[in-house]
Amino acid sequence: MRESILYEKLKGTKTVQCLACNHRCALKIGEKGKCGVRKNINGKLYSLVYGRAAALNIDPIEKKPFFHFFPGSETFSFGTAGCNFQCQNCLNWNISQSPRITGKIEGEEITPEKIVELAIRYQCPSISYTYNEPTVFIDFALDTMKLAKKRGLRNCWVSNGFMTKEALDLIVPYLDAVNIDLKGFSDDFYQEYCGGRLKPVVENMVAFKKRKIWLEITTLIIPGLLDEKVFTQIARFIKNELGKETPWHVSRFFPEISWQMRYLSTTPLALLQKACDIGVAEGLLYVYGGNVPGLASEDTFCPKCHQKMIDRTGYTIERYDNNGRCSNCGTDLNIIE
Repeated sequence: MRESILYEKLKGTKTVQCLACNHRCALKIGEKGKCGVRKNINGKLYSLVYGRAAALNIDPIEKKPFFHFFPGSETFSFGTAGCNFQCQNCLNWNISQSPRITGKIEGEEITPEKIVELAIRYQCPSISYTYNEPTVFIDFALDTMKLAKKRGLRNCWVSNGFMTKEALDLIVPYLDAVNIDLKGFSDDFYQEYCGGRLKPVVENMVAFKKRKIWLEITTLIIPGLLDEKVFTQIARFIKNELGKETPWHVSRFFPEISWQMRYLSTTPLALLQKACDIGVAEGLLYVYGGNVPGLASEDTFCPKCHQKMIDRTGYTIERYDNNGRCSNCGTDLNIIE
């Protein structure tokens, strides 16, 4: 537990306002934010998950997913309990929602120094802040990011994109890549199914791009909730506001591991392929089907000559490119390494 760097005291009271995410929770003494892990204790805001990792793993970078950032590498991944969203479709709900469900803060005690040391020991070129929303443990994340940067490691966030401008400004100097989960494309969807709002997410994606942070987008294709109209809206937004080179991952939904959507069906492959087809038709250079190993849409093709440059089967990859360029025609494949 540690006092947060992102809050302000409301004048004349012991109420504090959290400045980490766009809920901007105003908390009286004893109250926790919507995330369940930031609490007003005697007029000060504390992070209850500082130094407590609910998950620690070495993952393929493709699992995040990042397909154009250090492809084929491993990343040291960690996250804590808690989340500022309550997504009914959440696949990591046992971590993200555990403070709400159990009232407890689970996690293994670990310092930023130890996380960086482990990443180096296991020869991971990057650290990924993932599994739950990194914004809710921004104090822990930021201290780790600063140390990692000093040691030559890259920092990657896997995020819902609902952080405040204040939070974004704090992390950008130390951030190398971010994958934003764009869950739908309307405020109604975000409010009903996620407990959030779309506009701040859109604004932050644009801000990351302008600040030259490598950006990839992921959309979980939930049958019955997302359709061709939404796919088209998202694809056009990515092309027009983020750039056609921005990878878009469209992932298959599995109800049996979701938090509150077990009544739905698994995403039909035809619907997943439709999303891929629409993305390509709208002019995106890199559209990837996810959670279905073996699909051709997992692979990276040169956008000019259409030769396969990276072959993926799940998290196993074979590269045929030439240091991020097409080995056939020399086209830049927008790969960061």
